[in-house]
Amino acid sequence: MTLSPPPLSAFTPAERRLIRRLRTPGDVQRFLNKLPYNAETHGETLRSFRQVVRHHKAHCAEAALFAATILEQHGYPPLLLSIESKDLLDHVIFLYRRRGRWGTIARSRDPGLHGRKPAFRSVRALASSYIDEYVDATGCVEAFASVDLRVLLKVDWRFSKKNLWAIERVLTETPHKRIKVSRKRLRAMRARYLAYRKANNGKKPLFYRTRKYWSETPREFL
Repeated sequence: MTLSPPPLSAFTPAERRLIRRLRTPGDVQRFLNKLPYNAETHGETLRSFRQVVRHHKAHCAEAALFAATILEQHGYPPLLLSIESKDLLDHVIFLYRRRGRWGTIARSRDPGLHGRKPAFRSVRALASSYIDEYVDATGCVEAFASVDLRVLLKVDWRFSKKNLWAIERVLTETPHKRIKVSRKRLRAMRARYLAYRKANNGKKPLFYRTRKYWSETPREFL
């Protein structure tokens, strides 16, 4: 696939400043860590890059579109990783490859569901690194899929003023690869999660064994 990203002239001066400033996945993740999470208090949204810049907040899918738009200007393909959960609260994140290893950029309301360092040999291994961190009272990773935004020729995911529900439909309709999680592991992680929150006044845990692969954790969780 050889579809080129738009020229810098297509962006506003403020957007161009962001593109010049955020040159690496780490730069983008640190920026998103400081960006307020879009809790959709006035109704559901799925905003383009331009609207994320305008509103200065993003939920997971919006953060992924922001990262895709910025980093395609620096040579990274605009890839999304969709993680399906048992409770239908799925996670959408930006997927990239660096020196043959896979990593992600993400924004979330949970500390363990942010980005991963480019340390994984396969996308499956990377998606599986979210298993324990995804477990809460109802959540559990069930499957994953990757989508190249360049196939969405009729969806203006960079600049649209409208909500991008077409991307949600594509992610939902894309066949996902199953990830098996043992019931024993799920029960143990759920019990540990709930016990920790009860003992710590609702604070979300950081005790996960895969934390060494996390990108920087937003300060709000530390």
